[in-house]
Amino acid sequence: MSASSGNSSPVAIVTGASRGIGIEVAAELARRGYRLGLLARNQKLLQEAARKLEGAAPAVRALACDVQEARQVETAFQELLDWGGRVDVLVNNAGVGVYAPVHRLSEADWDRQLNTNLRGVFYCSKAVIPQMIQQQSGHIVNISSLAGKNAFAGGSAYCASKWGLQGLTYCMAEDLRRYHIRVSVICPGSVHTEFTPHAGKDPKKMLQAGDVARVVGWLLEQEPQSFVSEVLLRPTQKP
Repeated sequence: MSASSGNSSPVAIVTGASRGIGIEVAAELARRGYRLGLLARNQKLLQEAARKLEGAAPAVRALACDVQEARQVETAFQELLDWGGRVDVLVNNAGVGVYAPVHRLSEADWDRQLNTNLRGVFYCSKAVIPQMIQQQSGHIVNISSLAGKNAFAGGSAYCASKWGLQGLTYCMAEDLRRYHIRVSVICPGSVHTEFTPHAGKDPKKMLQAGDVARVVGWLLEQEPQSFVSEVLLRPTQKP
């Protein structure tokens, strides 16, 4: 699904864009005039998200893609680069979480979390960096979690993936700053989405997906000579 107008507008690609934080980030970027490349695994939900955003963004292109799969990432990003002609922002938002004590966690669940939350960021970032280097501009925003800072029972694979994402982000920032490419990470606390049930927590006290989206927008407002490397986002009250 796509719209053909606004070819001079900047381009943003958002992974995990079909719902939750992803669709709110896409909506924030649409309000700022970005053409949107939307990626997610679920084709039906992704097309529904694209229809919601088409009236707000100059143009929308939605492609089903599992960021765990290098070949899928390569194909989808090449199509988006051909469509958009450039890429100004990449938001690595796709993520999964399975929570269990480490001795009860299956190898499949370990692999799925590390491959989505960490390896997927590596694949997607590598897919846009050459274009950003050519442009001598760009901003990569990785959506991590306070779980990348704090341990909790049952979170071994999820925390490992997010701690790894912190390190990947900081190293990418050092690798790319010479090309005027900024790399930032946002670490939210519990966000009220379908991602995890948050049993026993008051959703009114939790962070909302729009709170994270507004931080993404704020990061993009920084002057060219500066960037914010990390944001820790917490609710004002403990849910």
